[in-house]
Amino acid sequence: MASQTSGIQALLAAEKRAAEKVSDARKRKAKRLKQAKEEAQDEIEKYRKERERQFREFEAKHMGSKEGVAAKIDQDTKRRIDEMNRAVQTQKESVIVDVLNLVYDIRPELHKNFRM
Repeated sequence: MASQTSGIQALLAAEKRAAEKVSDARKRKAKRLKQAKEEAQDEIEKYRKERERQFREFEAKHMGSKEGVAAKIDQDTKRRIDEMNRAVQTQKESVIVDVLNLVYDIRPELHKNFRM
């Protein structure tokens, strides 16, 4: 009977060691997965930063700086406003004359719905 209890005790001890080994293996696996995830996140972040840097270089090369673009837009806007002001000055007198002629040219007529 003593040999049976010692056999059972040995089986229980072996089962306990096996459960501990499985538990340790699961912990190592979880740790490796976490480490792999962190490494992947770092690699993704490095790639994103590199692509952003390349995009900024491309943008600066092809479009110039933002200040340069803003200055070009301001310059173009001022040029267009100056052109419009010159057009107004050159055509101002003729437009005033035409408007006054239309105002002064009154032709009295009866309305088409008027009945006597």
